[in-house]
Amino acid sequence: MPERNIPDWPDIWFLRHGQTEWNLAGRIQGRLDSPLTALGRAQAQQQARLIQIIAARVAFGGGGIYVSPLGRARQTAALALAGYETVMDARLSEIDTGAWEGRLKAELPHGANDLEIYAAAPDGEGLEALIARVRTFGDTLAGPSIVVAHGLLGQVLRGLATGVAPAQMGNQDNAQGCIYHLSGGVEKRLDA
Repeated sequence: MPERNIPDWPDIWFLRHGQTEWNLAGRIQGRLDSPLTALGRAQAQQQARLIQIIAARVAFGGGGIYVSPLGRARQTAALALAGYETVMDARLSEIDTGAWEGRLKAELPHGANDLEIYAAAPDGEGLEALIARVRTFGDTLAGPSIVVAHGLLGQVLRGLATGVAPAQMGNQDNAQGCIYHLSGGVEKRLDA
């Protein structure tokens, strides 16, 4: 069995944004945006119940709360982490899907998983660049952190934190309304 390459990152609690109108319609968002649905807002409120005690520990214990600058992540953070100071970080934006942004997923070539498909987008960011961007972010974390961002970015962040090979990162679950706790190379999913 090959050795897993686990970075020396502090604990991370990862929240994927709640369901959006485009998630529901099967449309690729990438760097574009659409608002949360009623279900998406409920998922963010569910995350709020799960993260309450953790957020207080992180905020007052030298850690940070980081959010993608895209609206759907900011909207989720405002609901899930109301009252806490957050830092927007462009490195947490979703993968750039180039010419495919705004298109329906059903119109695209099929692949093993969404990460593989989106990473192949013409004029897009690609998987290697996304991995490098996420690794740079993780390497700058100075203490326990909460991250509110996007599904595919989250699969890469979680994959790097737990030593998953790049070709397998897109096979991880990608749920909304839960929290993924990453600690010492191990992932634990927190659900209500």
